[in-house]
Amino acid sequence: MKIGLVTVMASASLGAGLAEAAGVLTIGRREDSTTFDPIKTAQNIDFWVFSNVYDVLIRVDKGGAKLEPGLAESWTVSEDGLTYTLKIRDAKFSDGSPLTAQDAAFSLLRIRDDPGSLWSDSYKVIDKAEATDDRTLVVKLKTPSAPFLSTLAMPGASVLSKAGMEALGAEAYAENPIASGAFTLKEWRRGDRVILEKNPNFWEADRVQLDGVEWISVPDDNTRMLNVQAGQLDAAIFVPFSRVEELKKDPNLVVHADPSTREDHLLINHEKGALGKKEVRQALDMAIDKQAVVDTVTFGLGEVANSFIPKGALYHYADNLQRPYDPEKAKQMLAEAGASDLSLNYVVRAGDEIVEQTAVLLQQQLASAGVTVNIQKVDPSQEWDMLVAGDYDVGVNYWTNDILDPDQKTTFVVGHDANMNYMTRYNNETVKELVAAARVEMDPAKREQMYIDIQKMAKEDVHWIDLYYSPYINVSRKNIQNFDQNPLGRFFLEDTVKN
Repeated sequence: MKIGLVTVMASASLGAGLAEAAGVLTIGRREDSTTFDPIKTAQNIDFWVFSNVYDVLIRVDKGGAKLEPGLAESWTVSEDGLTYTLKIRDAKFSDGSPLTAQDAAFSLLRIRDDPGSLWSDSYKVIDKAEATDDRTLVVKLKTPSAPFLSTLAMPGASVLSKAGMEALGAEAYAENPIASGAFTLKEWRRGDRVILEKNPNFWEADRVQLDGVEWISVPDDNTRMLNVQAGQLDAAIFVPFSRVEELKKDPNLVVHADPSTREDHLLINHEKGALGKKEVRQALDMAIDKQAVVDTVTFGLGEVANSFIPKGALYHYADNLQRPYDPEKAKQMLAEAGASDLSLNYVVRAGDEIVEQTAVLLQQQLASAGVTVNIQKVDPSQEWDMLVAGDYDVGVNYWTNDILDPDQKTTFVVGHDANMNYMTRYNNETVKELVAAARVEMDPAKREQMYIDIQKMAKEDVHWIDLYYSPYINVSRKNIQNFDQNPLGRFFLEDTVKN
C-alpha cells in the first residue's frame, strides 16, 4: 500500500438526518482499561475503546487499506516533503468548546515531548507544529518521513483539548476525558466496566445511532461466551478458537472473522541469564513446533508466522527464515551454549483459554529439548506490569498494527529501547540505526529492502519467537448490525445498530 495523494478532500455526505437512537450496546472483553490518556498506553484494551472517544486528524478506512479525512478535512504536502498543512474541520469537544488547530498542535507536541509518552520516538521527526489560525495546522518536519501521514492516524495521536488538559492536569483528564469522538466517558467502574454515552457535540453525531456503549470486563473466556449466548451481552470479543464452530450453530448469534494484523508471539526477556545469548534463543525457536500450535490452539484458523511484520501488511517479507522444528538439535545447541539445564518462568494470563492452551503446549514441546518451563498464572491486570518490570522469562503476547505503515511496530519492537523493545530488552544497535534510516527513506524500493533486512536481522537474533497470524474473531447477537472491526483493530461503533 502506498500513500500517493498529495491533497485529499472529504467527499462523503453524512446522511440525511439524525437516526433514531437504539439503546446501549454491551460488549464483553477480558481486561479492563488502564487509561484514557492516549500517549501513555500501547494496549489494545485502551486503543479499541478510546478510538470511539477521541478522534484523530486522519483516519484509516474500514478496509484497513487507505487513509481518509478525520478531524483534518484536507491536507497538502510541500514538494520537499517537509511541510504538512492540514485544514481542521468545524468541530467541537464534548464540553461544547471549539476544537481548533491549536488543540491539534498541542496534541502532537505532547506525544512528542511528554516524558510519559510511549510513542515519542515516532514523533521526534516533528520540528514544529503550529496553528496559523483556528482552522489551519502547519507541521514542519526535520526530515522527510515516509510514515508521517500514517502516524497521524494512530490512536495515541488523538486530538485532546489543550484548555482542558491544562486546567485539569493529565491525571484528571485521563479519568474524565473531554471527548473529540463519537462517545464520551460517562463512568469508569474499575475492574468492571467502562460506560460510554453518545457525544451530541461530535462532528458526525448524525451518524451515531447508539445511545451508548458498555465495555464490560469478563476475564474468563467461557463465561464471556455463555453471557452472549444467554443474551446478557450483545457482543463479545476474543472468541476462543475452540468455540467458533459451536457458536456458529447458534441461530441467535453471528460469528465475525475479520481480517487482522494480529500476530501472536513468545516474548523473551533478553536480560534474564542465558536468554541473553542468541544461540539459546535460536535453540528455543527450533524447539517449538509452530504448526502444531496453529493446529491445536487455533483449530487451523491461524497460520504460522515468520515475521513481526504480519502477512498482508506493507513490506512483509514472505521468504523470511522459518527455523525447522528440531528438538534434538535445540537440545544440542543449548548444551553447547552452556544452558542444558535451562529453566524458564512463563507468565500466563489466567482465564485466557488460548494463552493457557499455548502455554501447556509450549511447556510440553520445550521439555523435549530439555527445557523446564514453570507456568505462572497471573491476573490479566498484573501481566503488563510484570512485563514492564522484567519480572518474567517468557510469555505469550500479541500485537495488532495501529497504523498502515510498518514504522510504528518496527520502531516499538526492535528499533529503540524507550519501551525496552516491547519489554524484551532486545538491543541491536545496527537494527536500531536501520529502523531510523527506513523511517526517512522516501524511495519505496529502497525502503522495502531496508525492512526486509530488518526482518532478517530480527529473526537471526530471535528478538522474540513468531508463532502465528490469525483473524479477529468476535461474536454478536443477531439483532446487532455493523459490528465491524478493521484490520488495525478499530471498531466502528459510530455505525453499529441495535435493533
